Amino acid sequence: MDLINVAVVDDSALVRQVISELLDNKYGIKVSFKAPNPIIAERYMDKEWPDVIILDIEMPEKDGLTFLKEIMEKRPTPVIICSGVTEKNARVTIEALSSGAFSIITKPKVGMKDFFLESEQLLADEVRAAYNSNRAILKKKTPAVEPVSRLIEKRYTADVVLSAPVKKVDVSGLDRIVVIGASSGGTQAIEAVLSELPKNCPGIAIVQHMPEKFTKAFADRLNSICNIEVKEAEQDDQIIEGRAIIAMGGKHMSLKKSGNSYKVSILDGPLVSRHRPSVDVLFRSAAKYGGSNILGIILTGMGDDGAAGLLEMKQAGCYTVAQDKESSLVYGMPRVAFERGAALNVVSLGVVPDTIMKFVYAGDEGF
Repeated sequence: MDLINVAVVDDSALVRQVISELLDNKYGIKVSFKAPNPIIAERYMDKEWPDVIILDIEMPEKDGLTFLKEIMEKRPTPVIICSGVTEKNARVTIEALSSGAFSIITKPKVGMKDFFLESEQLLADEVRAAYNSNRAILKKKTPAVEPVSRLIEKRYTADVVLSAPVKKVDVSGLDRIVVIGASSGGTQAIEAVLSELPKNCPGIAIVQHMPEKFTKAFADRLNSICNIEVKEAEQDDQIIEGRAIIAMGGKHMSLKKSGNSYKVSILDGPLVSRHRPSVDVLFRSAAKYGGSNILGIILTGMGDDGAAGLLEMKQAGCYTVAQDKESSLVYGMPRVAFERGAALNVVSLGVVPDTIMKFVYAGDEGF
């Protein structure tokens, strides 16, 4: 099997060194070159173009965002953004994702070497996922976000945050709402869905795998371009018509009944299915407190977060949908959900907005 050629472009000598030591000639990966800035990287790339690029955002001479846009115009290539967690970096990184970047690796201000050492396997998985992504989608500048987080010894299920549903709920009189889960490729997929929805669309709760600070920048950007209101989740936010709520990075989000509709709860707890926020937590709460009044949608993403929760939703009487392979940048989460029998329907991304509106206004028989 051919090695995956990876380029590391970062002005930090420590980052370049550590990533190279972790990946080079391991996991089927070869670090083809390391460069302190895009100018030097371009000289290497004139001779050999890498399969995947790990790219810093803030660099001298030419910043990472400018370099990314040039790459996507010249030869679309999976680019993993390596970014510090600051509000400024969050805004720029969201723009990078909108410009075609594949995903984010967040790096701490201190303890950087230990962080990368602990995240070695997940970093390698990220590179392989980028390499194996749907290039046809990438060329359309459909980005992804799959933050690399610290390794954990045990893989937790939603049980550590929320107990499983035990009986079907009476949903008569309750508003119809939508819950969406996504990961790699989800930022652009969610944008594609929300930007097509009218102001009278149902309330929506969304979990997109994304680090702290980045979710607010993501929600703010969507709010500026969509007809509906989009906001980062706050405790007890009401899920109402014409509003989409994005789960806060670093916190789980669940539903709870409130009168004829629902509010969101912001929850602490360990990583579930290796993520916080976890799609499984949101979907389980939908299964626990809803039924045929809730539509669950699982979009593009690496791994299997959300598959178990979507199956619980289906068993509770919810309507469940998975994105198809052809329109997914990474056909992981929807594939697992489909294989487990969790999805009642499989649809292309372009059909999702119509599916949402049909669910609300066509009634049970029409849907």
